[in-house]
Amino acid sequence: MTSGVFLTAEWRHLAMVSFEVDPALLRLLIPTGTELDTHHGRVMMSFVGFRFLRTRVLGVRVPFHQNFDEVNLRFYVRREVGAELRRGVTFIREIVPRRLIAFVARLAYNEPYVALPMRSEATPAYVRYAWRNGGAWQHLALTARGSAGVPDAQSEAAFITDHQWGYTRQRDGSTVEYRVEHAPWRVWEGTDAEVTGDLAPLYGRAFAAALGGAPPSALLADGSPVTVFRPETLR
Repeated sequence: MTSGVFLTAEWRHLAMVSFEVDPALLRLLIPTGTELDTHHGRVMMSFVGFRFLRTRVLGVRVPFHQNFDEVNLRFYVRREVGAELRRGVTFIREIVPRRLIAFVARLAYNEPYVALPMRSEATPAYVRYAWRNGGAWQHLALTARGSAGVPDAQSEAAFITDHQWGYTRQRDGSTVEYRVEHAPWRVWEGTDAEVTGDLAPLYGRAFAAALGGAPPSALLADGSPVTVFRPETLR
């Protein structure tokens, strides 16, 4: 049974830069009850920057916390429930600009949020999300190329953009599962993708090294309204 609605918002201007990684890098982070998801045998990890707009928590608009940026680093997992295959994401780190947002997300889901100064630039053809850590600015950026379309269900773009579930490891080792609903997104191919700055303080040296090469996938998605449901503990 699906839990009630926790959050509604719009997610817009999604910059999604993905890297192929060794599954051993992620093995200790896989939530109990799930397994790594792959696309044609490839394990992917993605930097995603986007704008939260018109946010409501439990139906309430929180003053000064409705519109903000987020940058997260995530990977992909799956879980079988009877005949249903639930494809989801697990977050390594999520950056937002306000402490209250990070506090609520950690409290409700135990999500790995951190609050840092942020700034952004978003046009139909170019997006850039920046955050400051240790006195230095870092950023994620890309440029859109060609025309947009909803990707084929079997494509790499669909694998990266279309996950309806989230999974989070809890402090006691258990896992919570929550559903995320949104319409299919139109996607542009990205070019001139950049992930800059010293990432080791936030993610550790192993992850920083994995993010240091040229990304094999860069996408820009237009986004849509989203609904995030309350979490349930896996039994």
